[in-house]
Amino acid sequence: MAGTDVGIDLGTASILVYIKGKGVVLKEPSVVAFDRDTNKIKAIGEEARLMLGRTPGNIVAVRPLRQGVISDYTVTEKMLKFFIQKAIGKKTFRKPKIAVCVPSGVTEVEKKAVEDATYQAGAREVFIIEEPIAAAIGAGIDISRPCGNMIVDIGGGTTDIAVISLGGTVVSTSIKIAGDDFDEAIVRYMRKKHNLLIGERTAEDIKIKVGSCYPRAQVDSIDVRGRNLVTGLPKTVTVTSEETEEALKEATAQIVEAVHSVLERTPPELTADIADRGIVLTGGGALLRGLEELLESKTGINTMTAEEPMQCVAIGTGKFVEFLSGSHHEE
Repeated sequence: MAGTDVGIDLGTASILVYIKGKGVVLKEPSVVAFDRDTNKIKAIGEEARLMLGRTPGNIVAVRPLRQGVISDYTVTEKMLKFFIQKAIGKKTFRKPKIAVCVPSGVTEVEKKAVEDATYQAGAREVFIIEEPIAAAIGAGIDISRPCGNMIVDIGGGTTDIAVISLGGTVVSTSIKIAGDDFDEAIVRYMRKKHNLLIGERTAEDIKIKVGSCYPRAQVDSIDVRGRNLVTGLPKTVTVTSEETEEALKEATAQIVEAVHSVLERTPPELTADIADRGIVLTGGGALLRGLEELLESKTGINTMTAEEPMQCVAIGTGKFVEFLSGSHHEE
């Protein structure tokens, strides 16, 4: 029996596990809740996410990855172990080959931490892949051709922007502005504009339901409950998509700025390819309404979102193992 090939998108916001031949088998938030008194893990994944911001003193719900980097090593390791077992079951005789993906700007030390955690979680072999390359493979782009493709992968903690040609990254940048920052920007805006204090999860809800970063033909609105900072009592406010546009202005401008800087450093031949083929958006942050239009208006380059943008990186990470074994015939 051959070992299973597994691809893991170890994201700040969620973890996706891809198994060769089955596709994405698991998608859970990367949140762990543990009991401070006993140091035992209470819940992992979706179950733990529901506890965020709602826990008594002895229980803490944490996100062990911050901005695409492991901030709590032991918790990450336990979380990985849990997800790997949940995805492949405990019946396997051989340890799996696992490909894990990291943001393109990480240091060697950070890479090593991911690698060690994956070995600890029960891998036979570990491959570390850079996020934009995985995203490109997952978006269905043939990266082995000598042709420039631009990928903008907006995750929870980092946004990776890269120009890829011949199976490698030519120019790339990774900025720590992504989905989480959109949420934080909404929290700040609500506090400043409406004197309303809301939690991270509520902010994410607003972003998903009415969030936009480009003027829209029809304005959506949503009722938001939170705490009035003046009276200290609960209060409900109606928020429109136009307001979220205002709230997200800065964060999205930084992403546009980063795309710009990558384009500036791209060799002319590849720039021509990109002008031809356009920019591809992947990652959960790509689901924000109006991002395509915003990038298009600011760069003049046709922009489109990959289908199933959230799963691109996981699929690409899984396929990368196959891509490796396909391109190296000596195995």
